[in-house]
Amino acid sequence: MDRSNQVICDKRSYSRDIQSHQHDFGQFLFPLQGSLDIKTNMQEFNLTSEYCFYLPPLYSHDFRSTDRNEFLTLDIPEHFLPGDTESMYVRLDESWASIRFLLLEESKNKRGSSDALKDLTRYVTHKLKTNPFASIEYIHHHYKESLSLDTLAAIEHYHPVYYSAWFKRKTGKSPKMYITELRLQEAKQLLMTTSWSMSAISEEIGFENSSSFTRWFVKWEGTTPQTYRMIKNG
Repeated sequence: MDRSNQVICDKRSYSRDIQSHQHDFGQFLFPLQGSLDIKTNMQEFNLTSEYCFYLPPLYSHDFRSTDRNEFLTLDIPEHFLPGDTESMYVRLDESWASIRFLLLEESKNKRGSSDALKDLTRYVTHKLKTNPFASIEYIHHHYKESLSLDTLAAIEHYHPVYYSAWFKRKTGKSPKMYITELRLQEAKQLLMTTSWSMSAISEEIGFENSSSFTRWFVKWEGTTPQTYRMIKNG
């Protein structure tokens, strides 16, 4: 059987020995029992029954399990995938738990790739079409608010640790620095183009008071916002 062109859904177990490989199809892993240690060039984690994990084609990874385990795996041919996809470390919420249940039912079909399995696979791959920059767009609309790493990671369906590495790869900056620069840019614009008080500007940027805003501004600009305004406005 050519696994690269066949949708395959079955149960598998993994040994204690560290194994390394990649495959030319995408693969979802749903833990049913035990856990799996996974290491890629971007992340390292223990996959438990609270999460599922998607591996894109040709994605090198090391893996092993140190306990009794069983996993439901879905091998997805590349022609089912929506172009280039990225790995996803997804919490098994109600939606993904339902998908796992349906896949478990289809895994009982011993006749190969059923039409129902193919339709279910297309639905799963549709969930991979999430705009990879959705969280960055979200930041641009909400950077004046308090944004947690967990919130941003959830938008991309990534684990927070992986999200930080992904974000830096996409933007060249950490999420914290990216947000800081947006707020700083807005603060400078307000200082130069309005006559607003420090209290009004600090509130607009999302600070509790003008004192915390001033300390933050001095940290990043090396001067007070009042001095910055005076210099820029002559």
